[in-house]
Amino acid sequence: MIASSAPFLAGLEFPLEEPVLIFTIAMAVFLAGPLVVKRLGQPGIVGIVVVGAAIGPNALGLVEHTSAIVLLGEVGLIYLLFTVGLELDLQGFKDAPENAALFGLASFFLPFLVGTAVTYTVLGLEFYAALLLSAVFASHTLLAYPIVNRLGVTKNRAVTAVFGGILFTDTLALVVLAIVTGAVDGDVTVWLFAQVFLSLAILFGGAWFVIPPLSRRFFQNFSQESYFEFLFVMVAIFAAASLAEVLELSPILGAFVAGIALNRLIPQGGTLINRIEFVGNAFFIPFFLLHVGMLVDPSVILDGPQTLQIAAVIIAIMIGTKAAAAQLVAAVQGYTNLERNVIFGLSTGQAAAALAITLIGYEAELFGSEVLNAVVLMLLVTALVSPWLTERAATALALEREVGDGADSVSDPNILLPLSHHAELQERLLELSFVLKGERGTEPVHVLTVVQPDRSKSPETQIAEVRQELEGVAAIGGAAETPVHTEARVNHNVASGIVQGALEVEANQILMGWDATQSFSHRIFGSIIDQVLDRTSLPVLISRLGHPINTTKRLFVVVPIGADHHEGFYEAVHITKRLAASLGVPMTVLVVEGTSHQFERLFELVEEDVSAEFEEVAEWGQLLPDLEERTDGDDLIVSISPRRGDVGWHTELSDLPARLADLPPASFITIHPRQGEPEYDRQYLRIE
Repeated sequence: MIASSAPFLAGLEFPLEEPVLIFTIAMAVFLAGPLVVKRLGQPGIVGIVVVGAAIGPNALGLVEHTSAIVLLGEVGLIYLLFTVGLELDLQGFKDAPENAALFGLASFFLPFLVGTAVTYTVLGLEFYAALLLSAVFASHTLLAYPIVNRLGVTKNRAVTAVFGGILFTDTLALVVLAIVTGAVDGDVTVWLFAQVFLSLAILFGGAWFVIPPLSRRFFQNFSQESYFEFLFVMVAIFAAASLAEVLELSPILGAFVAGIALNRLIPQGGTLINRIEFVGNAFFIPFFLLHVGMLVDPSVILDGPQTLQIAAVIIAIMIGTKAAAAQLVAAVQGYTNLERNVIFGLSTGQAAAALAITLIGYEAELFGSEVLNAVVLMLLVTALVSPWLTERAATALALEREVGDGADSVSDPNILLPLSHHAELQERLLELSFVLKGERGTEPVHVLTVVQPDRSKSPETQIAEVRQELEGVAAIGGAAETPVHTEARVNHNVASGIVQGALEVEANQILMGWDATQSFSHRIFGSIIDQVLDRTSLPVLISRLGHPINTTKRLFVVVPIGADHHEGFYEAVHITKRLAASLGVPMTVLVVEGTSHQFERLFELVEEDVSAEFEEVAEWGQLLPDLEERTDGDDLIVSISPRRGDVGWHTELSDLPARLADLPPASFITIHPRQGEPEYDRQYLRIE
C-alpha cells in the first residue's frame, strides 16, 4: 500500500479500494480518455484502455482491480458482442450473399491458416494458443465505417461485401474460440466436435426461432414504454449468453447470436437503438475496456523484446494476409483497384471481437501477458492504419462515382431559419429565405429561436419575450405574402435545439446568419454553427449579408475541384441557380483547380435557366486576389463548400469565410451540401 502524504488525502491508501472513489475515477476515465485520444485522431476505445493500464495495479497502482470492475467488465464484454451482432448489415448480405461469403471466408481463412503456422513455428506458441491468436486477427471490426458512410460509398458492391463478410469472420472466430476452449478442458475427439456443433445448432436455432417472435409480440404491446423495451432486450442478451454458458460455449457467442436475432427488429434511428447505444457506450462497454486496460502490464513491454516481437509478427501477418485476401477477392469478383483498396482498408480494423477473444484466451491461461500486451499494441496500430487506408481509397472511389438522372420533380424548399435572441439584420435573412423559395414557394419559412435557460428569469418569461420579437418577424412574412411559422423553445444546447427543430418541421434546408465577429477557436464559424454542421446531414446555408439581398447586381460562385462528386452537389447547384434566377442577376462560376468546361456541362444538367459564365482559377492562392479585383459592394459571393472531410473538401475552405468577409461585397453565402442521399440529389436534374 502507498499512503498519501497530502493532508486532505491523509486517510487514503493506494491502490484505492473504496467503491465510491473507484466508481468516480472510472466515470472520469470514461469521460476524459476518449476526448483526449479523439483529438489525436484515435478511436475513443484506445483512450480508456491506455488510461486503465496507467492507473491499474501493473503501472501506477492508483486503483485496485476489484471484483466489481471484473464483473462489470464481463457484462460489458457480453454487451459489446451483442452490439456487434446488432450492427451487422444483414440486408447487404441478403442482397449479395455470394459476395459476402467469398470475402468473409477468404478474409478469415488466409490470416487464420498462415497465422496458425507462423505463430506456432516462429513464436513457439502452443497449438491451441496459435489457433486462438490467429482467430483474433482473422476477424475484423469496421473501425473505418464512419469514413465510407461519410463519403457515400456504402452501397458500393465491394463495400457491401465487407459488411456482409463480417458475419462470417466474426462467427468463425467465435466458433474457433468454442472449439479451442472445449479442447483445453478435455481431449480432442470426434465427440468434442459433435458436441460443439450440436451446442451451436441449439444456440443458433433457439435464438433465431425464439427471440424474434417473442420480441415482435413484446414490441407490439409495449411500443410506448421504451424502457420496458430496453429491459426486454437486456433479458434477451443475457438469456442467450446464459444458454451459451449452459451449452459450454462462450457467453459472448450467445450475445453475438442474440444481436443477429434482434438485428431486423431494432431499426437504426429509433428510440430503442439510441438507448441501447447510449447505455453501452456510456457505461457497460467502457467498463470492459477499463477491465482490459488494468490487465495490461506495461512493464512486460519494457522488460524485453518479446512483446514487441509478438506484436510485430501478428501485425505483419494480419496486414499481409488481409491484403492477399483483398487481392484474391478483387480478382475473382472483377473489382477495380480502388474497390480492392477499400476492402483492404476496412478489413484491417481490429477492436471488439479481437479484444474479446484475447481476454478469454488470457483468462483461460492460453495466453500470457506478452500476448495480451501485443494484441493491445496491434489494436493501436490498426486504429491508425485502417482509417488511413480507407480514407485514401474511399475518397478516390467517391470521386469516380457517377450520378445519374432522376425523374422526381423539384420540391418547394422547406426552410428552417434559426434566429438568435439578439440577432442583427434579421430582416435581411428573412428576405434571403424568400428569395431562395422563389415565386413558386408555398411552404412556410419556419423561424426558430432557441433560448438558453437564464437563472435570473423563468422559462415562461424568456419564451414570452422571444415570442414578442418573433411577432415582428411574422409580420414581415405577411407583407411578402409568404407564410412564416415562428417558434421559441428553451434548450441548454442551442445547436441541438436547431437540429431537433429541423427534424420536427421536416425541413430540407437550414439557413443561418453569421456576423463574422465570433471566435474562431472552434473550427470555422464558431461553436453553434459548426455544431449544427456536425449534427445534421441537411444542406446548411451560412450567410453574411452586408447589403440587402434585393440590391445584388452580380453573383460569383466559387466551386472547388471535386465538389461535383459530392452526393449533394446538384442540389447545391440548384439552390445557387434559383438564387440567381430569383434575383435576376448574371452568374460567374469560378472553378478552382478544375476544368470550366466540365462544370459548365454539369450546371446545364440542373433545372433553372440563368445566364452564366465559367472561368478557371488555377490555384487557391489566386482566388481571393481575383475576387478582390473584380467585385464591388453590391455583389454576392456563393461558395459551394463541402463539410470537413467530405468529398470535395479542401483545407483552404477552413478560413475562406473569414477572408470573404474582408472583400468589398461583404456579402457571401456558403452552401454546405446535403450528406449521404445521392438519390435525393438527382431530382434536381433536367428530365430529357
